[in-house]
Amino acid sequence: MIAVGKADDALPLPFAVHDDGNAERAAIVGLVAGLRLASTELCVVVPTDMPLITAELLHSLAEAGEGVDAAVVQTGPLPGAYRRSTLPVLERQIAAGELALRRALEELDTRVLEADAEKLRNVNTPADLAL
Repeated sequence: MIAVGKADDALPLPFAVHDDGNAERAAIVGLVAGLRLASTELCVVVPTDMPLITAELLHSLAEAGEGVDAAVVQTGPLPGAYRRSTLPVLERQIAAGELALRRALEELDTRVLEADAEKLRNVNTPADLAL
């Protein structure tokens, strides 16, 4: 597991968080930092605000990522499975100031996986879990 974020946030977490090395706060920045640190070609990426994602969904994303640049859920671009080989496209997007990860998917061979919308719920507060 690789966790990427902003070192300045100094979150009290029980694991190391690697600084993404960029002042921008955008999913594409974290994705690029994570892919650079990864030791495998295919990486499953999960945003921190989706705690309801299951291991089954993660396995499905990895399987869907075989043979394509990226596999995302219908609400994508995250969670998703991305190949390290997509780094040039993603880095070019950042350099051009295009921080929308969804825009980068237009340049990649991407497969869309239908997933249970409940498992993809964005949770930012304890109250969000109660919904």
